[in-house]
Amino acid sequence: MSNKIFSLTSAIMFGGSVAFADVPKVVADIAPVHSLVARVMNGVGNPNLIIPAAASPHDYQMRPSEARSIQDADIIFWMGEDLTPWLSKALSSLAEGTPVSTLLEVDGIDLLDFREGALFEAHDDHKDDDDHDDHKDHDDHDDHDDHDDHDDHKDDDDHDDHDDHKDDDDHDDHDDHKDDDDHDDHDDHKDDDDHDGHNHGDHDPHAWLSPTIAKVWLNEIAAKLSAIDPDNAGAYFSNAASAKQDLDSMSAEINMLLDPIRDKKFVVFHDAYQYFEKDFNISASGAISLGDASNPSPARLAEVRDRVIDESIQCVLAEPQFNKGLVTAVVEGTDANTAVIDPLGVGLDIGPLLYEDLIRKLASNLAKCF
Repeated sequence: MSNKIFSLTSAIMFGGSVAFADVPKVVADIAPVHSLVARVMNGVGNPNLIIPAAASPHDYQMRPSEARSIQDADIIFWMGEDLTPWLSKALSSLAEGTPVSTLLEVDGIDLLDFREGALFEAHDDHKDDDDHDDHKDHDDHDDHDDHDDHDDHKDDDDHDDHDDHKDDDDHDDHDDHKDDDDHDDHDDHKDDDDHDGHNHGDHDPHAWLSPTIAKVWLNEIAAKLSAIDPDNAGAYFSNAASAKQDLDSMSAEINMLLDPIRDKKFVVFHDAYQYFEKDFNISASGAISLGDASNPSPARLAEVRDRVIDESIQCVLAEPQFNKGLVTAVVEGTDANTAVIDPLGVGLDIGPLLYEDLIRKLASNLAKCF
C-alpha cells in the first residue's frame, strides 16, 4: 500500500506533462464512483462528491453547497436513476446542458435484476455460470474479471486523499447527514415490505461492487474526461490503464481470501451485494431488507430469522448506514456471528484509494465473520 501511495503522490508532484490550467469541474454522486473518477484524474485535478459515504444514497437530501457543485460542473458522473431517483430532477434543473455520464447505462456491462424475496431462491443460479461468462462478451478477456465495453477494460486499477474534493465546510462532518429524521432508520419514507410500493428501477443499481464493471467504467470516465479536456487525455487513459491492472491484482487476492468460505452461508443487511457475489463466486442466503434498503416487515424478519436457525447460518452482516437493531433481532438467541460490511466507504479517506480499500475491506470483514 505504501508503494501505491508513493506512486500516486509522485505522479502528482512530478507529472510535468500534465496540464493544470483550466482543469474541468467534475462531480460524482457516491464515494466509490468519486474514487474511480479521482483515480482517472490523478495528477490533473480532483472531483467533487455529492453524497457522503455515511449517508444512504437511496434517500439523501442534498445541501445547498452540493447543489451548487452540480450547477457549476463541467461534467457529472452518477450511477443513474435506479439508485438515486431523487437526483434525476436535480440534474435536470441544475445541470441543464452539462454532460452527464450515467454509469448504469454504459455499454459492456450486464445489469442484474432485483432479488425481491427475502431468501433469494429464484436467483441462486446466478453464481453457477462458468467463469461468469454473462459478465463478458468481449474480445480481450482471459479470466473471470473480464468485462469490456472499451477494448482494454479487462487487464488493468486504484485511489488517493480527499481533502481537496470539498471546499465547503458542509463536508467536514458527515454525522449530521445521518441524524435527520429521514436518514436514521428509514422509518418514514418507505412502506414496510410492500414490494409493489417500492419505487426502485428495473435493475439492481449496486453495480460498483463489481471490480469487473468498475474496469469498464474507468475507460468510460477517461473517455468522457478526454472529450472535454483533450489536453490531459494521455493522463486520463494512462491512469485508467494503471487502475485496471491494480483491480486485477486485487481481485486475485480477494479470490484467495474468500476460497475458505465459498460454501459457507451468510445473510446481508440489504440486498446490495449480488454484483460482488457474482464476481467472486459466493452467494448470500438472504437479506434482511430489500435492495432499496427499506424497512423490512415483521414477517420478512421472521422469515430470515427462521432460515438462520433452520440452516445454522453462521454470519449475519450489518451496515453502518442502517439500523443495527434489525440485525440484533435476527440473530438474538442463535449461534450466528455478526460483522459490519459497507458498500459505500464509511470511514475511508475519500479519493483515489477509496474504491480498492472498500472492496478489500468488504471481503476481509466478510471472511472474518466466519
